[in-house]
Amino acid sequence: MRNTFLSLLLAFCFGTTFSQELLCNVVVNADQSGNANSPVIKTLEKQLNEFVNNTKWTKQTYKLNEKIECSMFINVTNFQSDTFQATIQVQSSRPVYNSSYQSPVYNFLDEDFTFNYLEYQNLIFNESQFESNLVSVIAFHVYMILGFDADTFGYKGGDKYYEQALQITNYSQGSGYLGWSSADGRRNRFELIDSILSSKFDLFRRVLYNYHLRGLDIMEKNGLTGKNMISNQISVSLMKQNNSRPSSYLMRVFFDAKGDEIVDIFSEGPEVNLSRTLNALNTLAPTLSLKWNSIKD
Repeated sequence: MRNTFLSLLLAFCFGTTFSQELLCNVVVNADQSGNANSPVIKTLEKQLNEFVNNTKWTKQTYKLNEKIECSMFINVTNFQSDTFQATIQVQSSRPVYNSSYQSPVYNFLDEDFTFNYLEYQNLIFNESQFESNLVSVIAFHVYMILGFDADTFGYKGGDKYYEQALQITNYSQGSGYLGWSSADGRRNRFELIDSILSSKFDLFRRVLYNYHLRGLDIMEKNGLTGKNMISNQISVSLMKQNNSRPSSYLMRVFFDAKGDEIVDIFSEGPEVNLSRTLNALNTLAPTLSLKWNSIKD
């Protein structure tokens, strides 16, 4: 009886301690604002780290080694009183099976990030109601991180997280802040969530699954098979997706995350049909041609 009670107690304690989903490093930099040493910047950074890492974002329980490694770099360009103008770069990765390698999955530069913040104000996330643009933007990217991560382990595995990101988008549209609406232009949060949930991009989401689970995750065991899978996802599936929806934002997000990794994959190891892959890469992401040219046949 005593051992059973002790086991339950330990399970409860560790479940509580390690139930949160993210292992996120949030950095707030205000060098460009001229007020880099303001105490409010350090307070904001500390509160955001606590907010992101200590909030329970899902109903699932994550062990410590299952937490998603990610980062948020907030570059404050100007702030007066409680009004901040900034950008935020959000990145996340997932472990590759049977290796110590972390594969980059989500990489998004959000340039529409204006918010109000008073030092030590409570940061509270409400699933169904707008609280502040600071909270909404951070929460949106948390759910995009969760969604992209889940998509790499199962086809359309991220749906429930994307739906929450969509809900945040919908209730934030009336706030007056940029980035939440199609009227705000392209290449923003609205376009990202609208695209990822559209059936027109089902093939893109299948690529996320095949590239990672059927490509990267088997490369330690069978390098040629894994590498061929990744090559096919780029030269066949992504090309087909691009033919139906040319120059999509999702394609840019994918290659912003995967550019360096793809160079590493095809610069070493078993030989595959490299010319076909290079042709596809230069078509899909021509702005990264210098990277692709560094791949040696």
